[in-house]
Amino acid sequence: MRNLLHAEWTKLRTLPGWIFAMIAAAGAMLALGLLPGLQGSCGTQGPQSQCVAAVGPDGLEVSDSFTFVHQAMTGDGTITARVSQMTGQRLGPDGEQDAMAPWAKAGLIVKDGTAAGSAYAAVMVTGAHGVRMQHNYLYDKAGPAGQVTQTQPRWLRLTRSGDTITGQSSPDGVTWNTVATVPLKHLPPTVLIGMFVTSPQYAEAMNESLGAVGASGGPTKATATFDHLDRTGPWSEQRLGGSTNFEVPGVGFEPTDTGFTITGSGDIAPAVAGPAGAGVSITETLVGTFAALIFVVVIGVGYITGEYRHGMIRMTLAATPRRGRVLAAKAAVLGATVFTLGLAVAAIVVIFGQKVLRGNGVYVLPATGATQLRVIAGTAALLSVASVLALGWGALLRRSATAVTAAVLTIVLPYLLAMTVLPAGAAQWLLRISPAAAFALQQSTPQYYQVANLYLPNSGYYPLPGWAGLAVLAAWTAAVLGLAAHRLHRRDA
Repeated sequence: MRNLLHAEWTKLRTLPGWIFAMIAAAGAMLALGLLPGLQGSCGTQGPQSQCVAAVGPDGLEVSDSFTFVHQAMTGDGTITARVSQMTGQRLGPDGEQDAMAPWAKAGLIVKDGTAAGSAYAAVMVTGAHGVRMQHNYLYDKAGPAGQVTQTQPRWLRLTRSGDTITGQSSPDGVTWNTVATVPLKHLPPTVLIGMFVTSPQYAEAMNESLGAVGASGGPTKATATFDHLDRTGPWSEQRLGGSTNFEVPGVGFEPTDTGFTITGSGDIAPAVAGPAGAGVSITETLVGTFAALIFVVVIGVGYITGEYRHGMIRMTLAATPRRGRVLAAKAAVLGATVFTLGLAVAAIVVIFGQKVLRGNGVYVLPATGATQLRVIAGTAALLSVASVLALGWGALLRRSATAVTAAVLTIVLPYLLAMTVLPAGAAQWLLRISPAAAFALQQSTPQYYQVANLYLPNSGYYPLPGWAGLAVLAAWTAAVLGLAAHRLHRRDA
């Protein structure tokens, strides 16, 4: 087997056509990842135009924008209030329209100061997801379902006991249910406690009948009425979180005879990339993978059909009668070569492509070193296994044009259709069952249930986790290679 691997490696590296195709694949990926393309406004309009997101307690960037009516509380304590009404508006080019954002939030919160990204825990009602208990931006626990109306108000209670925060809800202020008890480590003796309201941006896919190739959206706001407060004043009001919560008209609070009416805009949640988020993820640097994939498909097919075309396959099989070993050796050499090249190119593109994007004023969500390594290795694995799948098509069909067509139809075309033509539902279905599912290896930011966004492939989000997407590609590859090995054993070269 060792001699066979050496022989296959010699064939691959000594044929000028394959060397040229490898260089072309790397060049396409580098060019599309490093040349100036996407443009933004971050840092291009003076010092105040820098795009800087808050960092939460877990070290991830977060959105921390809401209207906060608060007072200081030292030591342990409790706040109770009733949300008696909640309404929402969407702000668009035609003005305000009555529309409640599903993740609009109104409730009680304890927070470690007003610094962006500081620790918090909150119990809240939402526009369409019932009562929730959330803390430190990433963590969400569901409570009773149902919306707040004038005929169905919701009582909320938040209790601090040391570093432990408990959120409760009640339909009548008599019978209480615990939503969750969460830890907030290292809280200072004095914290801020009070009421908050916020409402995230909306985003809608455009041209849904022709495919989700764009999005429209804008800010929303929510207004909630709080009464039956069990704490007396004085109360202070602040609008936290940057420009959104200041530019939306009507944001603020008004005292009532029994409490407050508070209007807020923004979100208190993880930061995400996409139409309703902030900027792009590092996946944007890898736009050249699609072009590289086309070259890799041609290499994989031609690596074996060239031998059939020139009659060299007879000499190869004469030297190695165990035909399955020949196919395995070709797959191993091709896969390893493409993986090594893909790893090097993906590393360059991810590391330096972020600098190019930021230099163009584009906000790029930071990714941890582990995430970047996973995306780089995943991209190399995608190209490597795809090349072996193309090799399988070449061995099965034995004609270059026919095999390239089959490989393109199974690997390249599904990705192209999902990104540019198909509606969102069809695109996600296709990216679950086709070899293009392996592009999920390039997803670098998670989807959060509690963050409204268009989690679509053309925004860097995929319907399967990376390992599952790779498993789909591997299953296709194993099936095609199996058929190819069967034909190789049953029919003459």
